[in-house]
Amino acid sequence: MQPVAICRHDAAQGPGHLIDFFDAHAIPWRLFAVDAGEMPPTRAGEYSGVVILGSPASVNDGLFWMRREEALLRDALRLERPVLGHCFGGQLLARTLGARVRRNSVPHIGWGRVLVTRFDEAAEWFGARRELELFHWHFDTFEIPRGAKRVLFGSYCMNKGFAIGAHLGLQSHLEVTADSVRLWCRNDGDEIRRNLSVSVQSEADILANLDARVTALHRLADRVYGRWAARLPGWHRIVVPVRPHTRPRGGESWGERLMRA
Repeated sequence: MQPVAICRHDAAQGPGHLIDFFDAHAIPWRLFAVDAGEMPPTRAGEYSGVVILGSPASVNDGLFWMRREEALLRDALRLERPVLGHCFGGQLLARTLGARVRRNSVPHIGWGRVLVTRFDEAAEWFGARRELELFHWHFDTFEIPRGAKRVLFGSYCMNKGFAIGAHLGLQSHLEVTADSVRLWCRNDGDEIRRNLSVSVQSEADILANLDARVTALHRLADRVYGRWAARLPGWHRIVVPVRPHTRPRGGESWGERLMRA
């Protein structure tokens, strides 16, 4: 099986729980740390899927690495390789599909509920629940691309998620861990203090009951990631049993070991 390409743009917005899921299900992956100077690929042929994570930048900034990632997404769409976008990644996927990305009416930071639409596509990704609690940290928002369906919507941002075929764009975060949320608050707490309002929680509110909230978020993430991974070419042929949340000796992930094998 070919690895999944993961593009990271900020140390506090890493793949987090997504890597735990991949390793637990023997899905190989390759991380491109754009924030550390590593350039993402522009072709998707060597990858079974593409994941674009969050970023402190706007997709409208037109930076060099963003243009490379747009090229990567265009190629993934052409080759029908599943794309999963978290926050900035959802915006970049929407932009690549021809939709507009603009400033949201208000910043949205912290834990907050979103509602699941009644489209069949939404139930396929999120199950029968109509209300979810997700983690948010964004200033921009995407329009729903032509041909896609809105699958999530919220009070402070209408478009919280869209699906089109095997591709899912989210204006929120399923991948965060308790440690990454704490790091994010520590690194970017000034964004909270400058924008504190009904749509921006205080750091104390964000960190309250953090472990329980993250645990519930990961249960939802496992369902969503499972639906997305089921569309990866070749995954059903991986039959090696892997214990969840463990890593082999030497520090490499199970995914990396499978790739090397």
